[in-house]
Amino acid sequence: MSHEQNESVIEALHECMVACNHCYDACLKEEDMNMMEECIRLDRECADICAYLEQAISRETPFISELAQVCATICEACGSECKKHQHEHCQKCAEACSKCAEACRKLTM
Repeated sequence: MSHEQNESVIEALHECMVACNHCYDACLKEEDMNMMEECIRLDRECADICAYLEQAISRETPFISELAQVCATICEACGSECKKHQHEHCQKCAEACSKCAEACRKLTM
């Protein structure tokens, strides 16, 4: 993988992690937190795997493809859940998750 490809994936991972952390925090402040339970859980899962994969790529782990597959799956799940909610933070998170899943899929080919 070229340095430029690495940089674009790392950027997508970082943006997704930030969006998920923001969404997580904002969801905790919503009136009906029970309705946001799955969104909150997936925000955490997604932010954590994005941060981990970002670190793993930077240290050139031999498991990039496998980790990228897991990350793409979690990003897609988080994005799908966030799309269900009309909150701006959820919509922005869904967009970041979709972009990140697409970037991760390129690493699995």
